[in-house]
Amino acid sequence: MVYVVDDDPAVRDSLVWLLESESIPTREFASASEFLHQYRPDWHGCVVLDVRMPGMSGLELQERLADSDSSLPIIVVTGHAEVPMAIRAMKAGAFDFIEKPFSDEAMLDCIRRAIAAENLASEERDYDSEIFARYQTLTPREREVMRLVSEGRANKVIAADLQVSAKTVEVHRSRLMSKMRARSISDLVRQAIVLEQRSEWESSD
Repeated sequence: MVYVVDDDPAVRDSLVWLLESESIPTREFASASEFLHQYRPDWHGCVVLDVRMPGMSGLELQERLADSDSSLPIIVVTGHAEVPMAIRAMKAGAFDFIEKPFSDEAMLDCIRRAIAAENLASEERDYDSEIFARYQTLTPREREVMRLVSEGRANKVIAADLQVSAKTVEVHRSRLMSKMRARSISDLVRQAIVLEQRSEWESSD
C-alpha cells in the first residue's frame, strides 16, 4: 500500500490515478494529522509525503512516525525551494526525496524501490524474531556451547572450558544445531551475530 499525504487534492488525485493504473493500491490523506489519526503499526508499503503542509508539516509527521518505531519508508515530495528541508528529512531517515514537477516514471521508480526496501526489512525482522524464538528453546548449557562454538572453539577446548567430556559437548552441539535449524557452522555463526546485535546473549540467559 502507498499512503499519499498531501494537502493539494489535485496532486493526490494525480498520484492515486498513476499508482492505480499500475495496480498499486493507495490510500490518500489530506493532512499529516489525518494520516496520523488513522495510522496503524501493522501498515506496510511506503509513504509519499509532501514536506510543506498547513498544520503539522511533513517533517513533523516523519518525527512522529520515527518516535513510534514505524518501518514505513518515507518519500518526501518537495518544491525546488524546499530542497534543504528534504535533505534534512533524508538525514532524519527518509528513504528518498523527489522534486516537483516529477515524471511518472521517476515517481514509480522511487516508490517501487521504497516498497522493495520495506519488504526486505520486514523479512529481516521476521528472520531475527525466528532466530530469537529458536534460541529460547535451548537449555542454559546448549546456549553456552552455542556461544563457544560460534567463537570458533573446537569441541575439546569447549569440553575443557566447561569441564565436561568431549562426547557431552558433541551431544549438546548436535541438539543445538537441530533446535537452531543451522545447516552448518557458518549458518550458526550468522544466527549468533543476529543475537549479539540484539543483545540477546545477555537478555535471554
